[in-house]
Amino acid sequence: MKKSICISLLILIFVTSAMAASDTRPLTDDAGRTVQVPQDVKRVICSGPGCLRLLTYLQAQPMAVAVDDIESRRSTYDARPYALANPQFKAMPIFGEFRGHDNPELILTLEPQPQVILKTYAGKMGYDPIELGQKTGIPVVTLNYGDLGKQRSQFYQALRTMAEVVGRQQRAEEVIAYFEAEIADLKKRTADILEKDRPGVFVGGVAFKGPHGFQSTEPAYPPFSFVNTNNLAYDTGLSGKELRHTDVSKEMIVAWNPDILFLDLMTLQLGKDASGLQELRTDPAYRSLTAVNEGKVYGVLPYNSYSKNYGSILANAFYIGKLLYPERFIDINPEKKADEIYSFLVGKPVFEKINQLFQGHAYKPIPVN
Repeated sequence: MKKSICISLLILIFVTSAMAASDTRPLTDDAGRTVQVPQDVKRVICSGPGCLRLLTYLQAQPMAVAVDDIESRRSTYDARPYALANPQFKAMPIFGEFRGHDNPELILTLEPQPQVILKTYAGKMGYDPIELGQKTGIPVVTLNYGDLGKQRSQFYQALRTMAEVVGRQQRAEEVIAYFEAEIADLKKRTADILEKDRPGVFVGGVAFKGPHGFQSTEPAYPPFSFVNTNNLAYDTGLSGKELRHTDVSKEMIVAWNPDILFLDLMTLQLGKDASGLQELRTDPAYRSLTAVNEGKVYGVLPYNSYSKNYGSILANAFYIGKLLYPERFIDINPEKKADEIYSFLVGKPVFEKINQLFQGHAYKPIPVN
């Protein structure tokens, strides 16, 4: 009798364990960790810069059951197309602070509970993903956000990893194919332009963890490389290293004296007395620049707003190409092209909404005299 009971208990334990195991599946995240996630994921939260942007690209934003606190803020200068296309994010429950500073206690009070926590920039900022998983009992999948330059493959892998979690593999491949086709189109249009015919350009006011003045730039600014410009801030001495955000000296900008200046409009967030635009209008050094005196200063959509705005980067490349090489982009209307990109990535055309927030300066010459 006792032997029979023992056998029955062993069978029950085995069956229960097998059932539990069948409810999950192993997944390798972008940190190389094997994470057990549910077989069928329907509810997630996105922690860290850009994470909810990627979920929106995958058309899986209805799976989010809560957001971090940046989504509930009312910013005058909101440059995030994914958020503008999804105003419902502002009214959703909050699970923690922005930049990955999650609150395990808040997460455990969410109803319904997320089945997976998706997390960008883990290890660089915010809550430790392993500790977060231990405290909440919810699997944490980390993603490498990447970029559209040397780390483009990491951006694509983040999409694929997230898609594997939420069951949007086909959509991930469609998004990746879209970026590849658009970038190839840009490069093809400008590939044979001789170096002597490439104007010297500089983009200032690029945001990085907040707004900056005109000296702030991105040495490997992808829109410049996509359309084969002479990016004066690109330091070939840094080849082999990551070309990341930097501030260049005012003296260097004056020495370069670029043919054309671009202003990242996120600098306007500093206010009318401190922005890069105000610097161009009032600083004697910048007033000496040929582009300033000839009215060749043009507004472009923010490169960074809670990490890289991939759709806006692509849209900026078409605008810059049209401006510099109009004969190569005869068929392109930059505003319409931006909305085509946004419609595909975030589901709505939001160019005009962004432009209105940034005083109508996008894709136009900006008065600096």
